[in-house]
Amino acid sequence: MTDVHSKKIRSYNMSRIRSEDTKPEMIVRRFLFSKGFRYRLHDKKLPGKPDLVFPKFRKVIFVHGCYWHGHENCRYYSPPKTNTEWWTDKIGENKKRDERNIGILKKMGWTPIIIWECQLKPDKKNETLKSIAESLIKNGE
Repeated sequence: MTDVHSKKIRSYNMSRIRSEDTKPEMIVRRFLFSKGFRYRLHDKKLPGKPDLVFPKFRKVIFVHGCYWHGHENCRYYSPPKTNTEWWTDKIGENKKRDERNIGILKKMGWTPIIIWECQLKPDKKNETLKSIAESLIKNGE
């Protein structure tokens, strides 16, 4: 199957995809800030550059896009129709890197929390945000 866009347009579209300050990440950030939580953003000193870092609780949050991180059994992740092998390898490497970084963080004494993009859809958002706040406080004080 051929792409519906030219290479130039596809390249432009892909270049507009952000890795920081994404909509799902902003939802989590605004909620936690409104509840009084304070955090650091994208700490380069920690493996994987977590989206939110809570030094007080020794916890980090990663907000993963279902497609980019290969969320298994998720309706928002499906293998691409074009250049499938390359994309499958790329997403597979992302998953391996995520696992490696989480392992290192745990050895360093940090507790990682993974939030998937699909958990922040309107039907699940409130439940997810409440559970994030509870998991930050649990064993944190």
